[in-house]
Amino acid sequence: MLARGCKLELRDLAQDRLTVVELDKLIGERDHRLFLNTRNELYRQQKMKENPPSRADALKMMAAEPNLIRRPVVISGKQIVLGYDEEALKKLA
Repeated sequence: MLARGCKLELRDLAQDRLTVVELDKLIGERDHRLFLNTRNELYRQQKMKENPPSRADALKMMAAEPNLIRRPVVISGKQIVLGYDEEALKKLA
């Protein structure tokens, strides 16, 4: 992204966690399940694929356990790319 002249704002979620309010705003009208990291141990232990948490529960869990958030989260205007998706990143304005 830097090579394309984009300005990046980085946030270390381990040191500066997102709050429930921030996560709610970030997710907006999107499906909260898209933001869950399917590779996370908690995700697998709680079998979230088969039994996904409610939005409220997911927000609380992601705020408490930042590794449960699918990363990177790249935001450009109203567009969001979750996880490393080279094609989607190329399409960002």
